[in-house]
Amino acid sequence: MFEVEQLKERIIVPTLAYLNLYSESAVNLLLGTAAQESRLGTFIHQLGNGPAEGIYQMEPDTERDIQNNFLKYRTDLDKKVSTLRLSTDEFPEMEGNLYYATAMCRIHYLRQPAALPGPNDIYGLANYWKDYYNTHLGAGTVDEFIHNYERYILGE
Repeated sequence: MFEVEQLKERIIVPTLAYLNLYSESAVNLLLGTAAQESRLGTFIHQLGNGPAEGIYQMEPDTERDIQNNFLKYRTDLDKKVSTLRLSTDEFPEMEGNLYYATAMCRIHYLRQPAALPGPNDIYGLANYWKDYYNTHLGAGTVDEFIHNYERYILGE
C-alpha cells in the first residue's frame, strides 16, 4: 500500500500539473479512486483474474478507448501522455507506471460532461466516481467509496 502523502505529492500532483489538469478536486478524486479501486495500491491487478490493472484498476478497453477516441484528437495532450510511457512493450503501463496510470485516470474523468465536485465534498467525489468510473454496472458503491476514502486518505 502506498503512503498517501507520497502518492499525492510525488505522483498525482506533478503528473496533473505536467498535463495542465491540476485541481484540488482532481487530486482528491484520483486519491479516492485509488483508495476505492486498489486500497491505495494494495493490489495492482484485479482480483479474480479480471482485466483491470494498476492502482486505479483501469481496464485495457478503457485505456484503448481514451487513446483512440480522445487523445488521438488532442495532439498536445497526447504528446504529453506519450512522454510518460515507458519505452518498452514488455511491461504493462497501467500496472508499473504510476505517472502514466495517473494521467490516464485523470483523462478518463476529463472526458465526462459534469464538472468535478468540490475538493472536500467526499459524497460528491464518491458519486462522481460511481457515475463516471465504476458506473451503474459496477459492483462498487458510494458508501464503500466514502468508507475507503475516510480510511485510506483521511486515516479515520
